Amino acid sequence: MRKGLLFIISGPAGSGKGTVVRELIEKHKELKLSISATTREPRAGEVHGVHYYYISKEEFEDRINKGKMLEYTTYSQNYYGTPEKEVSEAMENGFDVILEIEVDGAMQIKKKLENSVLIMLTPPNSQVLESRLRGRGTEKEDVIKWRLERAKEEIKLLTEYDYSVVNNDNEADKCAETIYSIINAEHQKTKYTKSIIEKFI
Repeated sequence: MRKGLLFIISGPAGSGKGTVVRELIEKHKELKLSISATTREPRAGEVHGVHYYYISKEEFEDRINKGKMLEYTTYSQNYYGTPEKEVSEAMENGFDVILEIEVDGAMQIKKKLENSVLIMLTPPNSQVLESRLRGRGTEKEDVIKWRLERAKEEIKLLTEYDYSVVNNDNEADKCAETIYSIINAEHQKTKYTKSIIEKFI
């Protein structure tokens, strides 16, 4: 059984990463979507182990101190992060793991796991990005401006990623298939296929 790989998908707000990841997971059941842990309370309809792992602040900090979180951040006085155990177990069992996280979290994991594959999802240009953010109709002007500035800083880190994928409007399915082709290509790298030599020598 081949060992699974870790694929990190991130991008600025408005890149459509949530939609693309859902499309990817729904079409390719052999992929595992990593579930994050958080210290915030579950919202109505959310289920432990499905939407998040809901744990206490004390347990989260204990995991941080013991190196059991691949990455983490804080937002609105709550912790959010990726448990190491669930990811490593899935990979050992041969599953490719998809991790949808923010750019700062991706940079944390890159330092820890050299074989992780980083994919940045972007809109085609800044005009489309702004149009998507405004089209939501859920955020105030100051929040939109903040997200646009943050997007610029995140996209500056594109060269730290292994791949960039442009998500054009109404092409989430096409974008998901592009990512799936990247997943398949990564498994054909010679560092993972050295056993082929043994069949000939």
